[in-house]
Amino acid sequence: MPSEIEETGRVAITRPVSFLAPIIWRMKTFRNPPNVHPPLAAYAHQVELSGPRRQLVISGQVGQTPDGRVPEDALEQLDLAFENLARNLQAANMAVADIDKLTFYLVGPLDPARRRERTAAWLGAHRPAMTAVYVAALAGPAYKVEIEAWASRDA
Repeated sequence: MPSEIEETGRVAITRPVSFLAPIIWRMKTFRNPPNVHPPLAAYAHQVELSGPRRQLVISGQVGQTPDGRVPEDALEQLDLAFENLARNLQAANMAVADIDKLTFYLVGPLDPARRRERTAAWLGAHRPAMTAVYVAALAGPAYKVEIEAWASRDA
């Protein structure tokens, strides 16, 4: 059985994620929501896997406005990255409560207490798995914050 039976520029039908899972065909949908800045390189902002449970993988979102503005302040970038995550979730008919995992990539000084405070405010009562990693650099020298997310919900 082939690993992919149909592929177009936007959608592919593929085999199950795990060989231990029952044979369930999944559809992949690649999206770049129009209210999020265009991807910075050759990638999609999100990929949704459909089946009995929908899984959404969101590429790292940076603190950039849809028109390309990147503020210098890291906390402003954090807020914009959260806005971009929310727009990606909305494009897939999902919400913050559907997030399973967040990974923060941070460059330079960013007050951990203020980052945690803003993150908690954005998440509300939801508490997904989370990791913060400090890195030397991101996709460009202006970027100080990038947030990657995984989300899921019943189909």
